[in-house]
Amino acid sequence: MNKFYLTTAIDYVNGKPHIGHAYEKIMCDVIYRHFTQRIEDTYFLTGTDEHGVKIQKTAEKRGITPKELCDENSSSFKATWADLEIGYTDFIRTTDERHKVVVQKIFKKLVENGDIYKHSYKGLYCAGCESFLNARDLTEDGLCPDHLKKPEEVTEENYFFRLTKYKDAIMAHIKAHPEFLQPSFKVNEVLKQLEDIEDISVSRNKNSVSWGIPVPDDDEQVIYVWIDALSNYITALGYAPENPSETFKKYWPADVQIIGKDILKFHAIYWSAILMALGIELPKTICAHGWITIDETKMSKSLGNVIAPADILKNFELEKPDALRYYMVTSAPFGRDGNYSDEDFKEKVNADLANNIGNLLNRSLNMLVKYFDGEIKPEFIKDGNDIEKAGDEAIENVKKFFDGYQVCEAANAIVEFANTVNKYVADSAPWSLAKEEKMQECGEVLYNVLEAMRKIAVMLYPYCPNISKEIFEQLSADMNIKYDEVANNKLQAGKITEKTKIHPVFPRMDSEFATDKKKAK
Repeated sequence: MNKFYLTTAIDYVNGKPHIGHAYEKIMCDVIYRHFTQRIEDTYFLTGTDEHGVKIQKTAEKRGITPKELCDENSSSFKATWADLEIGYTDFIRTTDERHKVVVQKIFKKLVENGDIYKHSYKGLYCAGCESFLNARDLTEDGLCPDHLKKPEEVTEENYFFRLTKYKDAIMAHIKAHPEFLQPSFKVNEVLKQLEDIEDISVSRNKNSVSWGIPVPDDDEQVIYVWIDALSNYITALGYAPENPSETFKKYWPADVQIIGKDILKFHAIYWSAILMALGIELPKTICAHGWITIDETKMSKSLGNVIAPADILKNFELEKPDALRYYMVTSAPFGRDGNYSDEDFKEKVNADLANNIGNLLNRSLNMLVKYFDGEIKPEFIKDGNDIEKAGDEAIENVKKFFDGYQVCEAANAIVEFANTVNKYVADSAPWSLAKEEKMQECGEVLYNVLEAMRKIAVMLYPYCPNISKEIFEQLSADMNIKYDEVANNKLQAGKITEKTKIHPVFPRMDSEFATDKKKAK
């Protein structure tokens, strides 16, 4: 792998960002940071989806233009990603001129190729999904299964994309490339959806939706969500049908496109077909994550349980987002649904970051200062011990998990290694060795532990960049090393710390903190 291109779903700006949005973006940032440790040439795209009837209606209710609403909410998403230290390369907005111009060219090319045609249509339209639904997709009461609202019966003459033309090719691709759809338990779901696909509407009449990119050569129609929103992954790279940019040639196909499970169908089927129609290679992997619930309940404005990431940081007085980043992406196994609760948040970050990793570093450095004035003597460094082997094994395991985008499982491997090191400290009892004046053995144990902490800091960096930086600084270690060089780039002999330099890298969150906050309100 000589480059790495990762994309997120682009968020619909009909409202402000919540922790469901944050879950995906943090996960993508963690994956991206890991691969920057391994690959020189990386690219991370995110952005906002800014057209459609919901934005048009919301703007009308507020008495502002759709563009003003998009500017306001897109800025809110950017500010939230800054708070969470999401280090994207590019942020695409579907109202950007660079996007709109290319979308029109894509639409025109598909018309010229015969993949888009005009057709009178009568169907059931769900404004929440911004999609036409089949009667068989509805609940027994005739409601949209996702929004629990009755779709509107719409009769229009729209442009349609020949999705059925690519049915067999998509099915063959999925079967021939097991890595294409992840997690693997989603494959059968998509194959079943493929059996019943029909051609899809890719435009709307301006009488129904005026807020959109105009269809080329047709003043009565605007381009509908699929050609518009899905194309962002290539328009951001400078794709154009007649003259793709060098950036596009360099980074496409995407190595992984990470999206929520509710839009897997649109990416696995619609997006694949559009790319095939354009003669563009499909992404290597499309990865669908689960949802985040709040106290085991689905987020809903009507229930009042929609939580903004900024509120969590504020309520827990967290100056850095590391704890929230770590908790969110470890809240569920790969592809499964996760849950957020204040109590779980405190317990998990206290256990893993404060008690396990933070305390291990703090007490080991303090012993090094107490017994050896913060100095690692050359004779303490001996290769081939069990902790060194366990650390190298953990590095490889974490790497394998990230190769499959299993972020939670990779974090568990890091914590498991930290547990192993903690047990090693308890079993070796360096304080007892010092008391018995076995200083050589004591020094060897402390070196092994601190070298293990360096490896933990490398592996933990994608999740908790600030905590990792603190660990590197307290160890006087170089954090600017590539992942494959970690095993050989060991702590060297010499003075690495002093008493004034040592402090908790993650202070324990008070177990009564959230309760006290609620009482104060």
